[in-house]
Amino acid sequence: MTTFPEYIAQNEERDGVRFSWNVWPSSRLEATRMVVPVAALFTPLKERTDLPPIQYEPVLCSRATCRAVLNPLCQVDYRAKLWACNFCYQRNQFPPSYAGISEVNQPAELLPLFSTIEYVVQEMLGLTKPSAAQGRGPQAAPQQSFNRFLQPVQKIDMNLTDLLGELQRDPWPVTQGKRPLRSLGVAMSIAVGLLECTFPNTGARIMTFIGGPATQGPGMVVGDELKTPIRSWHDIEKDNTKFMKKATKHYESLANRASSNGHIIDIYACALDQTGLLEMKCCTNYTGGYMVMADSFNTSLFKQTFQRVFTKDVQGSFKMAFAATLEIKTSREIKVSGAIGPCVSLNAKGPCVSENEIGTGGTCQWKVCGLDPSTTLALYFEVVNQHNAPIPQGGRGAIQFVTQYQHSSGQRRIRVTTTARNWADAQTQIQSIAASFDQEAAAILMARLAVYRAETEEGPDVLRWLDRQLIRLVGEHTCRVSATIDPNRKQLIPVFVFSVRSLVFNNSPDESSYYRHHFNRQDLTQALIMIQPVLYAYSFNGPPEPVLLDSSSILPDRILLMDTFFQILIYHGETVAQWRKAGYQDMPEYENFKHLLQAPVDDAQELLHTRFPMPRYIDTEHGGSQARFLLSKVNPSQTHNNMYTWGQESGAPILTDDVSLQVFMDHLKKLAVSSAA
Repeated sequence: MTTFPEYIAQNEERDGVRFSWNVWPSSRLEATRMVVPVAALFTPLKERTDLPPIQYEPVLCSRATCRAVLNPLCQVDYRAKLWACNFCYQRNQFPPSYAGISEVNQPAELLPLFSTIEYVVQEMLGLTKPSAAQGRGPQAAPQQSFNRFLQPVQKIDMNLTDLLGELQRDPWPVTQGKRPLRSLGVAMSIAVGLLECTFPNTGARIMTFIGGPATQGPGMVVGDELKTPIRSWHDIEKDNTKFMKKATKHYESLANRASSNGHIIDIYACALDQTGLLEMKCCTNYTGGYMVMADSFNTSLFKQTFQRVFTKDVQGSFKMAFAATLEIKTSREIKVSGAIGPCVSLNAKGPCVSENEIGTGGTCQWKVCGLDPSTTLALYFEVVNQHNAPIPQGGRGAIQFVTQYQHSSGQRRIRVTTTARNWADAQTQIQSIAASFDQEAAAILMARLAVYRAETEEGPDVLRWLDRQLIRLVGEHTCRVSATIDPNRKQLIPVFVFSVRSLVFNNSPDESSYYRHHFNRQDLTQALIMIQPVLYAYSFNGPPEPVLLDSSSILPDRILLMDTFFQILIYHGETVAQWRKAGYQDMPEYENFKHLLQAPVDDAQELLHTRFPMPRYIDTEHGGSQARFLLSKVNPSQTHNNMYTWGQESGAPILTDDVSLQVFMDHLKKLAVSSAA
């Protein structure tokens, strides 16, 4: 029998979906008491080698308010050639092309293996073959005058290469004490306007390279006087931001225009100071574009990151999709509350739209202008079934994700994922619901909610909300679930919340925008690494092993490899560092030490070659200045106050007054018990 962890892993591998609960409470009242909402992390274009696109159109439900796609959960009458929609129960006739189907000759979309299926569409949704392939808008004739500004790359390949090679720094002199004059807002407005006129409603991307903040014209974020610094968090709190509101409004209008036409805006900001990402974040967040931040365009870190934008798959196509829309269809007992991620609302009302909005809500359709295989949306649902209307035993709730997008080859495709979960009465089957809890998905879903709230609320208010939710969750679990359930089912949630609360402070507004941007678009694994970095230990005592992100893991005879998503750090313990300085690795009799030093480097290189954006690589040792990156992340179980505890293995004490995880957990248990009493 499949265990829940295996079931969760299988569904993620097949469909790219992770639900917070994998058995759903059957009434609105019980769902509210569960604290963590029924929600899902969905990766629309999750890579699958065994999912070849099907060269025909999907079969849709005939009811105008439904239009769900035929899927393995539908009831089929093979004799009468009818199928019943599992969302609205409408009986539909199969099209003539399905005349040969039978129990032993089923189309792919009815096989359970194909709960996710992809169609190549050419004549549907008002698209013709030329428009899908060439990206021509409906009013081609009047656009000819505009098209002289934009030409197919095949025609101008040599000219473009020559122009890029001739580019030089702006020779205009910059007065001492002044910033260079940059009209970034105007440049972006021209780019958006050109694409708007020439290729409306067609996939395209604007790549913006920023070497400093905009200092004049619409969208300026700071004046040209160097003595006037760019806004800080302190200025924002005091409302001492002369340009921020006006600049944000300008970039929001550009982002809305670009997203309405399916165009992506990328931002590559390389400077030692802030460049205005806080004001411009909507350009990438609304359009699904990339945001990259580095010190200089000349660094190998930036160059390799930029090259990865153009990664290709095994067919030779770019790993990017354009002008996508995501539509959700649900069973009658559940409705969609909203989405958090790189998307904008299409304001499509329908029977499955909840009145309770979370994130970008009030709709069942979202525009996602830019997608790649790791782009992940957080989708929140509301159980609307009433407490006095029980669902029959064995009932299942279903959700269908329909993603229409333009493939990088020019094809228009539709990927359909249909998934279902069992309903359970929380009064009699609470243990079944509790056992289905996916704490990793729940942690990311709640963290995304916290990040979303942080955009409009004060930081301390968001932390208090997060603490209250955690206390309620632990208290509810303590009060309602018996000891027969594995006590570790929800033990990781407090650890993740502790990590969220302990995230590094003193980030600039631009850095915060950058980190939040990536957290809101990465898949579950990468997002977990952002919240709680992964730590591996290398020693002579055995093979590499994961260890606790704790100060007790820092030992003299160990090498540590820490992955924080944005940084890959190798830390050499005090003894190992001394051996390395003495040159033991160069002596033939100490070849095993040479291999020990090389092992974390090889593993780090593997991580560096597979991640976007490319992480910063740090090699440090005990007492090194960059060891602070490790010390700031580990749990301070040993500090200068308790470093001499008798009988304890001696790790590295952390000079901090922050509470440790154990103190946090002890306090949480007291609060949870008192609130449940």
